Amino acid sequence: MRILFIGDIVGRAGRDVVAEELPRLRESLKLDFVIANAENAAGGFGTTRAVANDLYACGIDCLTSGNHWMDQREILTFINDEDRLLRPRNYPKGTPGRGSVVHQARDGGRILIINVMGRLFMDAIDDPFAAVDAELNACLLREGADAIVVDMHAEATSEKMSMGHFCDGRASLVVGTHSHVPTADAQILPGGTAYQTDAGACADFDSVIGMDKEEPLQRFTRKMSAGRMTPALGPATLCAVYVETDGKTGLACRVEPVRVGGRLKPSIPEL
Repeated sequence: MRILFIGDIVGRAGRDVVAEELPRLRESLKLDFVIANAENAAGGFGTTRAVANDLYACGIDCLTSGNHWMDQREILTFINDEDRLLRPRNYPKGTPGRGSVVHQARDGGRILIINVMGRLFMDAIDDPFAAVDAELNACLLREGADAIVVDMHAEATSEKMSMGHFCDGRASLVVGTHSHVPTADAQILPGGTAYQTDAGACADFDSVIGMDKEEPLQRFTRKMSAGRMTPALGPATLCAVYVETDGKTGLACRVEPVRVGGRLKPSIPEL
């Protein structure tokens, strides 16, 4: 199975680069399934039904999220009825929405997507490791699903790396989101699970993690806020992780970073 995981989509610039580049990537990489983190897609904070529908129309099959998933309260009116949109699995029982889902990929295979959120330097919610363990035990790789992808939305690289090793041999890919900067550590772990600490963001990188740089600079240099942070609107880079899985084991046989457009150095796998 050929899977593309797209990093955090930040505002209109991020949505525009996805709309422009994803159709070509789908064709050139012969993708079977596309996942993207959309927790910042609507004006940099949360997502809406209209924004989610636009992203599906671009060719994204499933959207994950993170700590900003409820920033647009509209999401509470439709997330229970939308199995293509996930919120972190380790929110308390009774929280609207779902944290995992099994979909059918274009090659006919079953893919399980799990979305969890870290706890270091973030909200004190339920244990992400216990949540992922429960999902992996309930849906074994190659028995319940032909591929398994875990979005670990977390601040600390140590917590993301620990999740990668925790899932090694039981998932096809563990990828970090939230930091908005692509890391240079794409690898296949000893047990066969592909891993990258952070997929990066679909955003204008002449910014501070995708946000217009003036307000963050004001807050850092003067300890004062001049207003709400807003997404930067310049040409954006699409950042993602490409994974190929072995048809017999469901584990990774290839992992590559993807960067297209904008300011970052391009990186596109060749087939």
